[in-house]
Amino acid sequence: MLLSVDWDAFSGTREGIFDAPIWGTPDRAYDRAGAWAARARRRAGEAWTPGDWSALEGDFPLYPGWEALRAYRGVPSWVTLSHAEAWPWLERFPGEAVLNVDSHHDLASLSGDPERLRPGNWAGLALRRGLIRQYTCAYPAWHAGLPVAEGYDLARTEGELAGLGARLGPDLRARVRLRRLGEPVGGGRESGLWPAPERVRGLLLVQSPAWTSPAHDATFWALAQTLGAEVIEPPLHRGAEGGEGAAWL
Repeated sequence: MLLSVDWDAFSGTREGIFDAPIWGTPDRAYDRAGAWAARARRRAGEAWTPGDWSALEGDFPLYPGWEALRAYRGVPSWVTLSHAEAWPWLERFPGEAVLNVDSHHDLASLSGDPERLRPGNWAGLALRRGLIRQYTCAYPAWHAGLPVAEGYDLARTEGELAGLGARLGPDLRARVRLRRLGEPVGGGRESGLWPAPERVRGLLLVQSPAWTSPAHDATFWALAQTLGAEVIEPPLHRGAEGGEGAAWL
């Protein structure tokens, strides 16, 4: 099996934060850095200085659970900017089952060209084209306390997927599962938990900077280094100017 981890499963938000990107945001350069600078400025006021992300911490915490990924040191690993670059990774292991730990199912995008590979549809397109045999999206535990999140009500999200039938294809729903990380799904000692490292052929760590706080970049980089991850598309270093900053070094 393959394990994909989107950093937005841990770099998240609290309830009632109406400028949180989990509500929906594009994936542009501005959304990856400029929008975060604007959020920090709104919270810190005139006291804000570019590159100071501390004002974000109250509304955009780093939730626990990512620490379990350190156990995958030694598993072949890759790191990239967004899931739009996931296919070079999938093409190394075509036809595998994929567990994606993520705040979004990434099966289809409601806007734009449905055939153009993007962070919001990479998994659905890969299923249709045979790169993924079976797909499981595991939402993080903190979604249980956030009514706007996809992982808050799995039945509701399943219903939304049913409405995407034209984009997903009639035979794909049987190859898709949604669950919440840490909740038993029936059978097996690992049900609902992280898979044992020996079962994982490859791991992909995805920064998703449009959805993840710059305050957590250093932790992300350190985790990628612990895993010895090979770079596909360099993640961002959102530096002191509040812009995209330096790329991964």
